[in-house]
Amino acid sequence: MAFTVRPAGPTDGAALVALVRGLAEFERLQKGQEVLVQVAKEPMGTKGARVTSHVSLPGRYLVCMPGTRHIGISRRIEDVAERDRLRGIVEAEGTPDAGFIVRTACEGVTKREIHDDVRFLTRLWARVEKAAAAATAPALIHQDLDLVLRVVRDLFTSDVERLSVDAPEDYERVLEFVKGLMPRLASRVHLYEGVTPLFEQHGVETKIARALERRVWLKSGGYLIFDQTESLTTVDVNSGRYVGKKNQEETILRVNLEAAKQVVQQLRLRNIGGIIVIDFIDMEKAANRKKVSDALQEALRKDKARSNVLRISELGLVQMTRKRTRESLEQLLTSPCAHCGGTGRVRSVETIAYDALRRAFRESAAHANSARIALRVHPDVAVFLTERERQSLEALERQSGRTVAVEPVPELGRDEVDVRVGS
Repeated sequence: MAFTVRPAGPTDGAALVALVRGLAEFERLQKGQEVLVQVAKEPMGTKGARVTSHVSLPGRYLVCMPGTRHIGISRRIEDVAERDRLRGIVEAEGTPDAGFIVRTACEGVTKREIHDDVRFLTRLWARVEKAAAAATAPALIHQDLDLVLRVVRDLFTSDVERLSVDAPEDYERVLEFVKGLMPRLASRVHLYEGVTPLFEQHGVETKIARALERRVWLKSGGYLIFDQTESLTTVDVNSGRYVGKKNQEETILRVNLEAAKQVVQQLRLRNIGGIIVIDFIDMEKAANRKKVSDALQEALRKDKARSNVLRISELGLVQMTRKRTRESLEQLLTSPCAHCGGTGRVRSVETIAYDALRRAFRESAAHANSARIALRVHPDVAVFLTERERQSLEALERQSGRTVAVEPVPELGRDEVDVRVGS
């Protein structure tokens, strides 16, 4: 059975759509039934949105999962005693109708704060159920916080010293939100009123521009090359200069260790997810390959997105996956090149020139009564034809019995050719 999800608003990671209500497993559905589903992954490229019947509602410290009894603890909370403490609090505060995932931000918080989050999420779920019962499918039932408040909820932790907001309206919203959710951090929220734009003041614009570049330089002199396709992303690590025989292995190790940290940083900045293949510089010693693999794993511990890394191969290849729920920065801020069609390559001047000659021969044969052939091309192509292919032009004149003229046209794209046959 096929069905279509049509949210009545912008597709969001936590938008709930009442398509049908009642059953949790899609395989048990029958035609005409309704179920409550959540958009788990936004549409990307040619792929549509992914939905799930397993609803989850994120809060400040917890994620509520209605219909389950599971209690999970973030793997980034490593202290055993703290994990046990949090589990005990959530088990005591929780409800039999829902399970909870304890988020990393919950580490060290008080019982009262957890109680407030449980209360907030259970009330939210009650509102969702009530709205779903009154709705006619398809309908938007609940939508997650907007970008501003979502960033505050997910990223504004106790280790953040200052949160600057440059729009008065958003500042008031953020301050009210923080006071209600984490009042002890309210004093760190500030309205930015400087003359220099906020992003420019902190170099964000420059970092965004660099995050769109294919090449990323390392302090050691090496560099990374990022290539994104619809199916996977490849990262090529290069030394950037000749590595001599003396201490070659140590030099390569140093570059690879720096690259491991920078790769993770770039994955986060560029919001790259899915399948990722990293081609580190070849190392002879297995111990060094392990050091690089360990460095990559350590850097990923700070990444909020879930990832899975396979063992580094003898060739220095690492295959990994990183959870992807939204478009990457490149997909969000750029569009395919109109000249190369998104391949990153364009035809050479020589190739375009020979194409122009072939088209001229074809057009001359198709228009027997014409007296003149004009090749209107980009100036670069015109120079190549007149200086390098003069004999081909003369051969065309002899064969066709017509005058052949090469006309440089700056307005044409370098890949464009306009052959005109006439009197």
